[in-house]
Amino acid sequence: MNKFSLFSFALILSSGAIAYAQTPYVSSVWVADLGNGKYQNPILYADYSDPDAIRVGDDFYMIASSFNHAPGLPILHSKDLVNWKIISHALPRQIPEDVFSTVQHGNGVWAPAIRYHEGEFYIYWGDPDFGIYMIKTKNPAGDWSEPVLVFEGKGLIDPCPFWDEDGNNYLSFAYAGSRAGLKSVVAIAKLNATGSKVLDRGIIVYDGHEHDPTIEGTKMHKRNGYYYLFAPAGGVSTGWQLVLRSKNIYGPYERHVAMHQGNAATNGPHQGAWVDTKTGEDWFLHFQDKDAYGRIVHLQPMKWVDDWPIIGIENDIKGTGEPVSIHKKPNVGKTYPVETPAESDEFETPLLGKQWQWQANPDGTWLMPSKYGHLTLYTQQVPESYKNLLDIPNVLTQKFPAEEFIATTKMRLIGHEKIENERAGFAVVGEDYSQLYIKQDKGKQTLHYASCKKGLTSGKESVTDITDLREGEYIYLRVKVNKGAMCQWYYSLDGKKYTAVGEVFTAQPGKWIGATLGLYAVRDNQINDSSYAEFDWFRVEAIK
Repeated sequence: MNKFSLFSFALILSSGAIAYAQTPYVSSVWVADLGNGKYQNPILYADYSDPDAIRVGDDFYMIASSFNHAPGLPILHSKDLVNWKIISHALPRQIPEDVFSTVQHGNGVWAPAIRYHEGEFYIYWGDPDFGIYMIKTKNPAGDWSEPVLVFEGKGLIDPCPFWDEDGNNYLSFAYAGSRAGLKSVVAIAKLNATGSKVLDRGIIVYDGHEHDPTIEGTKMHKRNGYYYLFAPAGGVSTGWQLVLRSKNIYGPYERHVAMHQGNAATNGPHQGAWVDTKTGEDWFLHFQDKDAYGRIVHLQPMKWVDDWPIIGIENDIKGTGEPVSIHKKPNVGKTYPVETPAESDEFETPLLGKQWQWQANPDGTWLMPSKYGHLTLYTQQVPESYKNLLDIPNVLTQKFPAEEFIATTKMRLIGHEKIENERAGFAVVGEDYSQLYIKQDKGKQTLHYASCKKGLTSGKESVTDITDLREGEYIYLRVKVNKGAMCQWYYSLDGKKYTAVGEVFTAQPGKWIGATLGLYAVRDNQINDSSYAEFDWFRVEAIK
């Protein structure tokens, strides 16, 4: 355990309960706030895919797709749109729970929307295999309601609710071609008074096949008598931000490209959220697809001209913006401390850090978040259908945090003499993956390097023996990630001298997500107890 803890806690009394006050976490590998009144993009160099955001009073809340990972629906909070903190996950377990007890790569939560209406926060999201769900709460950092299936059906995705001033409620959505047999169109359905059920199957209000293929991800707004549909089009890595408007919610809709790549380096800038500040400024949050790094989040200035938004800065096309790389921070009336989502973890708190997610719904037998300052992962039997690491539900993951970084963990495996082939390790997880792991077999421990190509299809691990280990001794495992997601693995027995292992490995994205950093502990057979792996700490730091 690190005696110089990254976290400083103070006990405070709040509403009769004991709470923890935590000093802001500041990354050593990527900070958007430049400290001089400006910020740099991306504001989050991590895979917060399909972001949506709202302002409630002085507070900004952002959510993102989580696909099959649990807990799902991460909620981030900010006071200035630049400095963000993970405060919760709105979906503790993916649903249906029995389906997501096994790994469902790329399924689950797609492109959610968050809204605030009559004192409550609402989140709607589409699961392409089941339909559109809704949850709500009065406290976004607290517990959310049980999910309600608002709109049942295959291929229903990317929903956004809208409450009109005349008392009518609506839901915009799109179709996933892989399930619905149709895509590149936008539809609107009527919602009941509570927003818990659609009243019809929806009406297609815009067809993007001719000019805006793969239009999806709509967000609904109303301004100056116009209904607006903000929608990405043109594909994940190559698209543009489209805005549609009409005086009638069912159209016909006029078309306007509010942002494209133009001369900027940011490819495919689109899909996100229009938010305003209390001082009257308009801003737009969106993603950029960066392959193994996932869909990272940018912040753009926005203005209105002739009732059309221009996002970013105008350059080669009048009325259409392109992304900025550095810009003046939003004026929110105050200056707030620098803060970033957590990465490193000393495992000194009784609950698992909010940066961590599992590959499937977890069980209580998988871990103890802190045992004397160590994360304990109990070895779990691999699934019957096990082919490789991507089939294991109990892989504890977090996102790549920057373009370049070093991640290191100090760990050991406490094996069981009656169990053969127990393994615990540290992996870079994607459709291709690589890892270093400890194996115990018949009382002997060894260190191994493994890699796998096309792990979601027919991929088989290629394994290299590295060295023998003393049973139960700590070892330091490290991956150095350079530009282009080029990964080099290292190990150390003393935490000082590190030995390179294997060839440089190019990380790859997973199914709809970026590569992740993963910890795990498994075994091949079942007895009446479990061995365990202890992780003393996990640290992310800059390359020196």
